[in-house]
This record gives sequence, structure tokens and C-alpha cells, in this order.
Amino acid sequence: MGAPVATLALLLAASVSLSACFSTAAPGVPSPSIGIVQNRAVPPMPMVNQNSQPMSLAAFRGKTVVLAPMLTLCQEVCPLTTENLLLVQRAIDAAGLAKKVAIVEYSVDPQRDIPARLAAYARLTGASWTLLTGTQAQVDAMNRFFYVYAQKVPEGNPPQIDWWTHKPLTYDVSHTDGYMVIDASGHERFATSSMPDVASHTLPRALNQMLDTQGQQNLNDPGASGQTWTVGQVLSVVGWLVHRNIPAVS
Repeated sequence: MGAPVATLALLLAASVSLSACFSTAAPGVPSPSIGIVQNRAVPPMPMVNQNSQPMSLAAFRGKTVVLAPMLTLCQEVCPLTTENLLLVQRAIDAAGLAKKVAIVEYSVDPQRDIPARLAAYARLTGASWTLLTGTQAQVDAMNRFFYVYAQKVPEGNPPQIDWWTHKPLTYDVSHTDGYMVIDASGHERFATSSMPDVASHTLPRALNQMLDTQGQQNLNDPGASGQTWTVGQVLSVVGWLVHRNIPAVS
């Protein structure tokens, strides 16, 4: 009976090894159910970063880029986006891909989001990635190319307080949510305008304090507004382009 048992043990070991191989395989092409798969060359898009340095999207050639529109005074969605991107960055770092994958956010509110404010937002929230702003014309060009809607709207009543100046806000900016992914050759390969889904339904204090009533509702029930995007989905899209499985980390 010794030989059959040994053979069975070998088969089981091979099965476990094969299973492990499949579990670490690179993700395939993203499903149309989570966003649009495409292949568009991205123009350079000159802007300026949070350190007041001129920078364009062309500076990221050679890296896969997760790009998201935002504004530092967003009260409904952007703090949720920042939290998810913090988790994406943590997973990228843990996978040893920091030199191959970059996160970039650009402001749709250049009037208020000057570089100094972007730098303050990064310090406040822990966002360690590039934050871009520019002239209104530069931001408009970015919005047009990526099909991002952005429009000034009245501030709520009572108005939220600016976390930087501690003065009441005078307007808000309604804008497209979601993110885009650009490959290492500078081509946009994926885009979604879904609402971020923060799986834990909790935020660090600094981000949580930015949310208004609608923002709290979006945090607790993101699916109520329609389709959502998760950290796992971002990592899957990025993994498809870098040919690596990227596990989420807590």
C-alpha cells in the first residue's frame, strides 16, 4: 500500500502547486462591466505639480499610471477616492512595483487648487503621489481629452468650512468620478466614471471631516448612486498591464 499512498501524495502536492500558480497569474483584460477598455495615445498635457514644478503626463512614460480627477475641497466623493488610492498605493509598494506604477490626481478646480494647497492636501491626507494643477485652459484640455465633466455649482447651505483657510466655502465643483489607466507607452487603456466604494466604510479622520451629508451617504452606501469601483478592480486593471497579480493589503 506504500506506493499508492506515495503516488497520491505526489498528485496532491502537484495539485496544490498548480493551484498556487493559477492564483498568482496575471489578470486578464478587464470586464466591460467595470469600465471601458480602449487604446488611445495620450497627449503630453503640460501642467504643474504640488511642488510648483512643471510636469506633464509625458513625464510618466515607462510607467503604468492610475489617473483620477479631483479637487481638494470636494465634499462628496474625492475623500473616498483618496482613501481607495491610499490602499492602491500600499498594494503597489508591497508588490515592489513603485518604480513601474504611478498614481496621479489632477484638480478640476485650478482657481483654488494652487500648488501650495495641493501640497497641504498631500500632507494632511497622506497622499504620496503626484498632484497636478494648472491654468484653466490646461485643465479644460485635460477634461476634454478624458471626457471629464467639471462645472462650478453653488455651495451648500450652510457652507462647509475650508480645511486650509478655515473660511466658509463659496462654491463647489460638480465633476466626473472614477479613474483612467495609462500604459507605459502613454496610451489610455481603461476608464470608468463609477463611484469609489470604500469597503471598510471608514475613513481616516482628516478625510472623514471633509465629507458633507451626501459624502457620508456615499461612504456608507456607494451603490445607491449606481456602479462603483473598488481597490481590487484597480489592482486588477494595473496587473493586466504590468503582467502581475497585485494582491490587496490591509
